[in-house]
Amino acid sequence: MGCFSFSFSFFFMCCVFLPSFTFSASVSTHTISPDFTASNFEFINTSGAFLRSQNGTFKATIRCQSTLLKYYFSIVQSATKIIIWSANHDRPMSSSDKLSLTVNGLTVTNQTGQTLWSTPQFNSDISALQLSETGNLVLVDAGNNTLWESFDHPTDTIVMGQRIPIGKSLQSAVTDEDMSVGDYRLEVTDRDVVLQWNKMNYWEMSMDPKAVRNCNKAVSLMVMNGTGLYLLASDNSTVVQVALNGSASFRSGKLGFDGRFSIVRSWIDEWEEEFLGPFEDCDLPLYCKEIGLCTLGGICSCLPEFSYQTNGDCMPVNRSLSLPSACTAARNGSQLNSSISYLKFGPGMDYFANNFREPVKNNVTLSVCQDLCSQSCSCLGFFHEISSGSCYLLENHLGSFIWTGQSTDRLGYIKVLVGSSHGNSFGSNINQKQNSSVAGLVLLPLTGFLILIVFVIIAILWLRKKRLSKTKTVKLGQSNSLLSADLEMISIPGLPRRFDYEELAAATENFKNKIGHGGFGTVYKGTLTDQTIVAVKKITSSGVQGKKEFYSEISIIGNIRHVNLVRLTGFCAQGKQRFLVLEYMNRGSLDSTLFGDGPVLQWGERVEIALGTARGLAYLHSECEQRIIHCDVKPENILLHDNLHVKISDFGISKLTSREKSTFFTTMRGTQGYLAPEWLTSSAISNKVDVYSYGL
Repeated sequence: MGCFSFSFSFFFMCCVFLPSFTFSASVSTHTISPDFTASNFEFINTSGAFLRSQNGTFKATIRCQSTLLKYYFSIVQSATKIIIWSANHDRPMSSSDKLSLTVNGLTVTNQTGQTLWSTPQFNSDISALQLSETGNLVLVDAGNNTLWESFDHPTDTIVMGQRIPIGKSLQSAVTDEDMSVGDYRLEVTDRDVVLQWNKMNYWEMSMDPKAVRNCNKAVSLMVMNGTGLYLLASDNSTVVQVALNGSASFRSGKLGFDGRFSIVRSWIDEWEEEFLGPFEDCDLPLYCKEIGLCTLGGICSCLPEFSYQTNGDCMPVNRSLSLPSACTAARNGSQLNSSISYLKFGPGMDYFANNFREPVKNNVTLSVCQDLCSQSCSCLGFFHEISSGSCYLLENHLGSFIWTGQSTDRLGYIKVLVGSSHGNSFGSNINQKQNSSVAGLVLLPLTGFLILIVFVIIAILWLRKKRLSKTKTVKLGQSNSLLSADLEMISIPGLPRRFDYEELAAATENFKNKIGHGGFGTVYKGTLTDQTIVAVKKITSSGVQGKKEFYSEISIIGNIRHVNLVRLTGFCAQGKQRFLVLEYMNRGSLDSTLFGDGPVLQWGERVEIALGTARGLAYLHSECEQRIIHCDVKPENILLHDNLHVKISDFGISKLTSREKSTFFTTMRGTQGYLAPEWLTSSAISNKVDVYSYGL
């Protein structure tokens, strides 16, 4: 049952059985005086709002998050419904828990009177609680002096006009529904703004492509206004700036539960995402979970010597090995007494935090670096750079690793513990030998009879040998062929995740949920075991033949990453079955939006869709390592996501050509009505055919 329906039922019962019940204060005011109490239940008819800013831009509410029945005292931007601040994020309320304003401060209590959250003690009495047009919640005394303000205690969001000084930080929530403090922080330092996971940096504002460093003065604070995000020195000069897309009626920056910092703006009753850092999936600490390996395009796999478990985690292939547990004093002693080993992964693989920290030691040998890790239970792995002798320790927590594709002399090692099963198996073998001796004495009289039976069986099998030899040879050849194909796949770098047919059948409910059909096959909606929603395209075109050719094309398509191109997350090649696993676009195709029964696209929306499509095609034609001609540009292959974010689908499947030259196709490709004249005149096919189709 959702929060609203639960609260409404409760409210209805109280209205029937308690007709004399009255509220303790009125709503729609921007100032409240003591003594005042509020609960979500009391103000259900106003969505929990009991305080609004002068022009109604912001409101104070006791708000429920989805179906978890958790309520939070929050400040919300009225138009976008974005929560810009919350008080009791670690101790949620129920619908009838109280927020109280007295002369001593603000307090959130539960039904038993236990304090869930409160403001500190003040030297003077509170006269009023005010909500400003900037979204700042302020407590003032009789002289209108500010005693406390929410802007001084940020949660996961910064808004225009809010100043975050050094030493302050934004902290992520656990999920969109659970507002408890998560593992990610955006910290303002005297040099920069950094994103941290478990005290490890993984992004710096000044290193972002959109950022400009103007000087090397010490940073004093971070502020956001109508033109951008700025780091200012104590004299208000700009140290680092990120220019944004012009003016906005409302702009907020939020540290999401996934570890990304995003900035959105509201304009003309709409909102758009202006900034995202880090932009690349592989730069996120846990994008591929612990000991996952992230390749270009956000494709996840496991490190060498590790494999996926049923729960999606990566564990050592050798089951006698285990990963160290959390570091404690007791565990430290047992780990040092255990047999420690290391699993190595070669050049081209790096750790997300290595470029943001200094090595613990320089000019040391591999053995010294390994000893440093072995002597500390907090160390879970290390990197050693041969040329410089630099030693990097991976301590306390392990995140995702990155496939850089660059051959370096920096090698990584993951610490593992040799399981106690070795000692147990030795004792078990002794017992087995003793039992075998006793069994031999008991079974000795039966030996002759057993030999006779074995002889008869061998004779029968020999008579059938010639008849079965041919069949066995054929099966062996088929097996070798399959093995060879798998080896070819392994030898092709950059392949995305490979799915089994059974996985995709389960995800799509045996391919029942059909959401589209194109020239290359049918598309189904699916839900993976980790609840990720995907689009599964079954390739029915005969253009893709052998596995090797299919793998080669997939490795290229899987490594293409652009904001206006649908991302390939995986594939399946099992027998003659060919599937592509793509990111799901919840708004469907441009075709259905243009010609469906939904709202008519506004002029500004159409321009943005056209520009996004053009950017995607330009990337395919001139910025990819291998030029890609789409060959079937049409509204059905232009997909839309939230806020009409446009992405091109079906690229790269038809034909790949080199950067230097165009290629003749042996058969006509595309859709009637969008075909360029070159198809009809036997002229050379180039990227101009896509431009022609785009213009139509």
